[in-house]
Amino acid sequence: MFLGHYGVAFGAKTVAHKPSLGTFILAAQLADLVWPILLLLGIERVRIVPGLMAASPMDFEYYPFTHSLLIQAVAGACFGSIYFGLRKDGRGAVALGLAVVSHWFLDLTVHRPDLPLYPGGPKFGLGIWNSVPLTLIAEAIVFGGGLYLYLRATAAKDRTGSWALWFFVAFVVLCYAGSALGPPPPGATPLAISAIVLWLFVPWGYWIDRHRRLRS
Repeated sequence: MFLGHYGVAFGAKTVAHKPSLGTFILAAQLADLVWPILLLLGIERVRIVPGLMAASPMDFEYYPFTHSLLIQAVAGACFGSIYFGLRKDGRGAVALGLAVVSHWFLDLTVHRPDLPLYPGGPKFGLGIWNSVPLTLIAEAIVFGGGLYLYLRATAAKDRTGSWALWFFVAFVVLCYAGSALGPPPPGATPLAISAIVLWLFVPWGYWIDRHRRLRS
């Protein structure tokens, strides 16, 4: 899943108000932010297999450090603990930790059985990527639902707070459309390099949040 992780970030911001939207994006997408780095270092592996699944050509051969449930649970606990140590915000710490772990459960719905429970452990996946329509519906529900909650809970302080948000929404949707509906990437290395752009969405989230306020 791609858009759905941003939906979690938007929705989580309405549950815990103190962490920035940028921090929630970092938490919800932590696995996919670290993954391309480990690909480039040769620690994790993916193959591009056109036609493997209707909505994804990616054969995730080995990615236990970013996409196993156990490691994501540990990462979530660490992320929440670090935030609590810095901000002394228990509600925000729990929400951020759960946002990290949510990545595995959202991916579980779309991946084929390649998501490990723990490094070297059994693998799971419900395989929604076998259907393009179901994939698009799932992404739209989670992303659209989170965005709806965020829009209800916040308001723009100024024009930047409005257009920065909507440009973000348009950009991530276009990125997703290009990857889901366009030709498969030519290889694992170009895929990893292009995925580094996901890091830009974290400061973008902080920028949006600075120009929006919670509704009374």
